Amino acid sequence: MSGRRAGMGAAVAALAAPLLLAAGNLAVPPRSELNRPWPFFTAEEPEEPPVRAPIDALNSFAMPPGYAVELVAAEPLVQDPILMEFDGDGRLWVMELPGWAHNLSMENSLEPVNRLVVLDDTDNDGVFDKRTVFADKLVLPRAFKILAGGCALIGEPPMLWKACDTDGDLKADTKEKVADGFARLGVLEHGANGLFWGMDNLLVVSEHEWNVGYKAGQFVTVPGLRRGQWGVTQDDAGRIYRNVNTDPLFVDYVSPDYYARNPDLVRTRGLYENLVDQEKTNIWPAHPTLGLNRGYRREVFRADGTASYYGGVSSPLIYRGTRLPADVQGMGFVADGATNIVHLLRLKDDGQGRMAAEDYYAKGEFLASTDVRFRPTALAGGPDGSFYVADMYRGVSQDGPLQTDYLRDYITKRGLARGIGHGRIYRVVHVSANGAAAPMPRDARPQMSRDTTAALVAHLSHPNGWWRDTAQQHLVQRADPKSEPLLVKLAKDLKADWRSRLHALWTLDGMGAMRADLALLAMRDAKAELRAAGLRLAESGLAKGDQKLIKAVLTLAGDGNWQVRLQAAATLGALPDAARTQPMIALLSVHGDDPVLVDAALSGLKGNELPVLTALAAARAAPREAVAMLAGALAKRRDAATGQQLVALAARDDLPAPVRTALLDGLALGFAGGAQTGGNAVAGGRAGGNIPGVTRARGGVQRFALAAEPAMISRLASGSDALAEPSKKLLALITWPGRPAPPALPPRNASEEALFKQGQAIYVEQCSGCHQIEGQGQATVAPALAGSKRVAANGDVPVRILTNGLEGKIGLMPPLGGAMSDEEVAAVLTYVRQSFGNRAAPLPPAAVKEWRLAFAHRTTPWSEKDIDAPQR
Repeated sequence: MSGRRAGMGAAVAALAAPLLLAAGNLAVPPRSELNRPWPFFTAEEPEEPPVRAPIDALNSFAMPPGYAVELVAAEPLVQDPILMEFDGDGRLWVMELPGWAHNLSMENSLEPVNRLVVLDDTDNDGVFDKRTVFADKLVLPRAFKILAGGCALIGEPPMLWKACDTDGDLKADTKEKVADGFARLGVLEHGANGLFWGMDNLLVVSEHEWNVGYKAGQFVTVPGLRRGQWGVTQDDAGRIYRNVNTDPLFVDYVSPDYYARNPDLVRTRGLYENLVDQEKTNIWPAHPTLGLNRGYRREVFRADGTASYYGGVSSPLIYRGTRLPADVQGMGFVADGATNIVHLLRLKDDGQGRMAAEDYYAKGEFLASTDVRFRPTALAGGPDGSFYVADMYRGVSQDGPLQTDYLRDYITKRGLARGIGHGRIYRVVHVSANGAAAPMPRDARPQMSRDTTAALVAHLSHPNGWWRDTAQQHLVQRADPKSEPLLVKLAKDLKADWRSRLHALWTLDGMGAMRADLALLAMRDAKAELRAAGLRLAESGLAKGDQKLIKAVLTLAGDGNWQVRLQAAATLGALPDAARTQPMIALLSVHGDDPVLVDAALSGLKGNELPVLTALAAARAAPREAVAMLAGALAKRRDAATGQQLVALAARDDLPAPVRTALLDGLALGFAGGAQTGGNAVAGGRAGGNIPGVTRARGGVQRFALAAEPAMISRLASGSDALAEPSKKLLALITWPGRPAPPALPPRNASEEALFKQGQAIYVEQCSGCHQIEGQGQATVAPALAGSKRVAANGDVPVRILTNGLEGKIGLMPPLGGAMSDEEVAAVLTYVRQSFGNRAAPLPPAAVKEWRLAFAHRTTPWSEKDIDAPQR
């Protein structure tokens, strides 16, 4: 065990001056202890951890010197909180989910028992004392977004609603459908969530195929790509951050709508870039944390029983307030409810806009609790300048359908499924490290619903990012023409903070009042973030042929700053078709080995790739990345004449070997449908290649037909040099007259076809996040399903894996099928067995039922050895 534990007592000191909590009404905010040793650890592990009263739970926290949390709400005022956000008047809206893991079997209730509530601090003492139910009778809701005018968007699968209070009592009395298809009703940890209003006025939806735009007073769906898992945040420049349960922080350098405009992309670098290498981050819980799905794998735990890696990280927050010390402003916080911590990451910018992150503390947590029931589910910045932590306060952090038998037994023996219906909200504060009890100053309470338009514009210059974001949203929705001259003045004020000017520009854009002269001014600014924003804001004028804007954009394609060049690469795609080719050739000739820039550029080249590829391939020092990705996009389109031309180009022996290798690799990637290797290195991140509008051949990848055998490629494949292997991969994906064809799949009957289509929907929603949309898997997350022997094995094998789980080299495949009916298991397995090139038979629900019953005795996930052993 690390030396950080040495000399630390197991007992938790009592509060010096205990305060009482009664009926959810606090006279003064009770605060966690300031002078506890940190990092803190207790080896005590109660046989049945008690439900602690809110005031006692404060005793469980350990934080760095000078930090503490204040209790600002607790049951019965708030119960089972999973999401929260402050409105423009300083009230805290909270999504409560009592239907999650609601009984001793830890099942999720499909009854309408959940609600969106509004908490208010009526006496402004820093403690919430009033509760109003805005919307109730909700079935497993997973997202909400506060709007101006007493309204909110609510994601209640499968619908996205707009609910409004029309009489001022903070209770919704109208509800209208915005869109359907907002996640499937079922497993909560996979599917649409977020609804985060970004600086560019796009409401980002995590783990979903579309986002939400706001146009002329209406909310509309905008095509996007499935990225992230739970939670969304942004930094001062408007970059979007998300995460997945195994990795804490990813960034979008480029907006997802760029990539969605080109369905032929084979990779999407720059979208959802991982900032933290798994090998370079560790967690340090304050007590043994063996109550995880993989708690039986003791090699991933330290000798004292603490997990060394995240158990289920979520809810990222880039802290943009000003009341906590400057060294954590702009840093990233994430919640890991499974191990009872809030983790802090140090964000680094290399000065060019390339981001990276690392653990802020080498061997400690920002917030760690010795109480196993502390389950941080959401982090939210507040108008007071600090940030808040929502604690669902449950003994369970994984619902029953996805539990391993090990975890279920662990929970049952300790009574952790009992004691539900609680909830706490904490405010993070910083005071002197000597333990002084003086309160931390708070920013004034906002009243944006009553503010004048001029006051809202003034809020765009507030140092606290929450004020700027919220004021922008109110201004965009209010759309008051009187705001335009004030916003223009702020955008032009070279003495103003760059962040204020950035908000002014995007507010004008959100109101439909953006002007070309303002975009030009931004593109000429000394601040890289403003130049990059100016490029995006100029795009509507580019399509109209505005020569001043076009000249400015072309100039910035050679900018000395990476993030500006990157945005220029994406923005060039907004030029008229005839004007794109030469600028793209010039840009990629210089920067064509930058994979992020290459993919951003190709997103705007749909239909114009061939002349760019031809020019680059002929260059003496052709950029490999650009050549490969251009070839891939063209191959993915599967145009007969173009495909033939590209194969002939790759066969030319007068081209340098690196160029031919790039062509061969790109063609194979494109003919296979794109993103055939896990990870952002090729796939473009989680669910890489998941681009709307792409249809797949029935039964997997269809070979591309050539007019004749490519003799040179065949000769290369039979050789032993560096061109042999990529040539073999390409030959496996093409055919020609006389070449034996692989056997066709037998036609599916009507019931099998219905199962296949049902399974496709389930796969996209619940499986593609890890296994990828084309079944290619990810190196450190999930194995490939394409070509998997286990997928194609006798039907009992995939059924056993899906319903009992599998412990493999990569990690645990959870027993996801436990949450599915026999028909749903049959459907998703039928889809997987007949997709991605797999050619196994469909599985009928009756067979699934028999196999589930036959192996119902199994109490742990299968090992690879057991699952591969023949059944007697």
